[in-house]
Amino acid sequence: MYRWCTDEVEPHERFDYWREVRAKGLFGVTAELDRERRGDFHGEFSLSQVGGGGLVELKASPYAVERSQADIGRAPGDSICVYQQLGGGGWFGGMRSSDFAIANGSFATSHTDLPYRTRPLGAAGFHLRILKIPVHGLATQDRRMRELAPKPFNDPALHALLDACFADLGEAAANEASPDSGPLVQALGHLALIERGIVRPGSRRGQAALRTARLSLARRLIARHLQDADLAPSRVADLLGVSVRHLHMLFEAADRSFSQTVTEERLKRSRLLMREAPDRRIADIAAACGFESLATYYRVFNAAYGMAPGDFRAKAAGSR
Repeated sequence: MYRWCTDEVEPHERFDYWREVRAKGLFGVTAELDRERRGDFHGEFSLSQVGGGGLVELKASPYAVERSQADIGRAPGDSICVYQQLGGGGWFGGMRSSDFAIANGSFATSHTDLPYRTRPLGAAGFHLRILKIPVHGLATQDRRMRELAPKPFNDPALHALLDACFADLGEAAANEASPDSGPLVQALGHLALIERGIVRPGSRRGQAALRTARLSLARRLIARHLQDADLAPSRVADLLGVSVRHLHMLFEAADRSFSQTVTEERLKRSRLLMREAPDRRIADIAAACGFESLATYYRVFNAAYGMAPGDFRAKAAGSR
């Protein structure tokens, strides 16, 4: 993962450096800001290569961005971009389609080689994730992908799935030892194409994207409700909006079953709590992680790690 922040540059040079190196050189866009406001400019971003795509997270003070025909000619991308708005909102305009605003937590998609203008809404500035997927890297090849002017996602059923995939992809980017993130990149790209009517949800690729995204969301729902000792497949299936049978089918295609995933997440959470709260009673930690009894927790922990929770805590304390 490559990270960069304007703190590495002298204050009077920060926006100029951001405009020439970050905006024009790295992303092929033109950045503009009134000269009297440049002294207070701040920006930071990270860039990771994940599963054949590029994942960017960007935070910056307000400024205007344009991807003009000249920019496109100088730095063509031929990629699909999926945007996740994390800040106060943004505006897109100057395109073939209508102008639109994208709210915090919302998503949009576009092809890189169509002109646009954008700016943040309000004084908070930019905060967004961008997944850039080369067209040739998508399993679907359709000429209409190169005609996708920026447009927000309008199907609310896709939002939770997109959010889960982006979260998993961000974790994969931060963890170099993480599994292959190619399926997540393909899922996000094909969910975008489902939204734009290029991929049918019932097609082989559409179903594969939905399975990958639903599995990501199911795992996050499990993590969100770990403290519930009676966390059952029916509860997660209901939250996910699928049948219990479909939920089990999602996990059958993964490396762990539903119950194995729940147990692993509970053990992982308990280890984290023992590190973060060394004085907290182990019985309280077991209950907070959803184990039905202290005896069950000790049995499962010892089977997984070959030691008792107390021994793990002592070992973790000794390594500090």
